[in-house]
Amino acid sequence: MSGLEAAILTIITASTPLLLAAIGELVVERSGVLNLGVEGMMVMGAVCGFMATYYTGSLSLGVLAAMIAGVLMSMLFGLLTQTFITNQMATGLALTILCLGLSGLIGEPLTGLPGLKLPAIEIPFLSDIPYIGKILFAQDILVYTSIALVIGVQYALFKTRIGLIIRAVGDSHSSAHALGYSVTKVRYLCIMFGGACAGLAGGYLSLSYTPQWIEDMTSGRGWIALALVVFATWMPKRIFLGAYLFGTVWIMGLYVQGAGWPIPSQLLSALPYIVTIVALVIISRNATLTKLNTPKCLGQPFVADR
Repeated sequence: MSGLEAAILTIITASTPLLLAAIGELVVERSGVLNLGVEGMMVMGAVCGFMATYYTGSLSLGVLAAMIAGVLMSMLFGLLTQTFITNQMATGLALTILCLGLSGLIGEPLTGLPGLKLPAIEIPFLSDIPYIGKILFAQDILVYTSIALVIGVQYALFKTRIGLIIRAVGDSHSSAHALGYSVTKVRYLCIMFGGACAGLAGGYLSLSYTPQWIEDMTSGRGWIALALVVFATWMPKRIFLGAYLFGTVWIMGLYVQGAGWPIPSQLLSALPYIVTIVALVIISRNATLTKLNTPKCLGQPFVADR
């Protein structure tokens, strides 16, 4: 059981950054905005979170710095796409390229240095339950946060007035504007929320998953998070299942390598991305399922006087 327990714990750590980034991007896309800069915001969260922790010795400040870095990068994206009405896809790609280069520049002095690791929060008595105690009740704060975010976003989007407004803006921004809602304001706030989640995801990588800074340490996880939103058909509860499915695939590749199976390491490294492509192809074949929850105004700019 100890080997299985270790494997499950590893899957949780691999799935958490995907879940954090994807749940934030889901809210952004529900408001009608397509932000392809998730990878960039994650890597900035990773370097800024590690830097703050390394120089201050405070993990709390590191987590906060990761969130702020993600929010600042998202505000840059929001400024360009919502105020200056630039193309959302091109702007998101440019943001990722900018962040990858900028993170490498400011993180150069920190490369390879050992960092602090987020401690596990053990819930008294529950963490001592055989087999499941360490898995469910002895995780770090960001694992619990990721699960709470899924529950909170699911409830907020479908049970509250603010969720109704977000979905209205994403499905028909002209109608929402006619009803008196500020489409730009709603989208800015959603973009910032997505940035905070992406920053947290990056911070998790450098403060928990691998407590150090390595250039480009996100390794494409931001792109997988984007695919997860489509995979989950814009439903928060499905994001959870998708993130843990992809996290399992990611870790199984490492376990197969460690077991010495005669499979090229390059193929195993590419396995999560292959699964991502296959999943998207399967989903795209079901047009009804895809159209059912897709925000109608996704990627469309909004200008009030048009």
